Amino acid sequence: MPSTFAFRILRTLGMFVLSLFVLLALTFVIGRIMPHDPVGLIVGELADAQAFAAMRAKLGLDLPIPQQFWIYLQGILHGDFGNAVLTGTPVLQDLAQAFPATLELATLAILLSAGIGVPVGLLAALYRDSIVDQVVRVLSLLGHSLPVFWFAILGLIVFYGQLQWSPGPGRIDAFYEGIVPTRTGLLLVDSLLAGDSEVFWNAFGHLIMPAIILAYTSMAYIVRMTRSFALEQLGQDYILTARAKGLRLRRVVVRHILPNIAVQLITILAISYGGLLEGAVLIEIVFSWPGIGQYMTNALLIGDMNAVVACTLLIGIVFMALNFLADLAYVALDPRTRSGE
Repeated sequence: MPSTFAFRILRTLGMFVLSLFVLLALTFVIGRIMPHDPVGLIVGELADAQAFAAMRAKLGLDLPIPQQFWIYLQGILHGDFGNAVLTGTPVLQDLAQAFPATLELATLAILLSAGIGVPVGLLAALYRDSIVDQVVRVLSLLGHSLPVFWFAILGLIVFYGQLQWSPGPGRIDAFYEGIVPTRTGLLLVDSLLAGDSEVFWNAFGHLIMPAIILAYTSMAYIVRMTRSFALEQLGQDYILTARAKGLRLRRVVVRHILPNIAVQLITILAISYGGLLEGAVLIEIVFSWPGIGQYMTNALLIGDMNAVVACTLLIGIVFMALNFLADLAYVALDPRTRSGE
């Protein structure tokens, strides 16, 4: 029923807003009770007590926390997240520069991990307990168990330091910075729009190694879950019947297995993509990638809570938006959900 579907959408939106408010409140309160004092970073540690008091009053840090939160909430509703202590510029301006870098890295990583992980997971399920399955399981276990920063450091040592196949840390060589106009913030897209292939390939060279390492850690999870979903379907009677009728294995996978695990795969891919956007912190630090992970880490180290709260809220919005889109995909792939069946 349409009314049932509309109610589910409204309920999801309501939970979306409530969850963001709770996330914002908790992050704000935790930031205010942390021992870090951003005032010292602004006026300097050698400033006198009067300068400290004046700056605290200017920032509103001398007010009760509930009043501070109310003022901050009013600012957010008007699009003002305050200025970052580290850069002195509006936080939204910093996020507009940092988030596209993380988005570009995470998007290429999820495309690689999904494009390879799903077929490999299906292959392991189809040839269960074979040498192929065993190799896939070992590689998945390694990707899931070993820390991502270890892969990142090893990649830099081998492919940049020894073999010199990779251009190294950073998002682009200093020589190419500022050559193409910024339209989307995504270097690959902007260089294509500008028709500059030299900048594109330089940016792609910097992107590919951190994206592959990030994709491998995510791919391990996708492979394991895809294999599990496919094994569950392979044991069903309709699959055994199709095979008994002589239906080719490829057609069984395409016509029966994939449609029946599509909803589960969407959930896994949405979770993985959100995790990549959030969890690229170590990769960004090792590769000096100017994304939101490195920006948030630097803000945490100096107690810049305007930046931390804004980053936390942005990550929360991304996760909830992905879950919302996954719910819509459920309806598109499974018509029974439209009537609440």
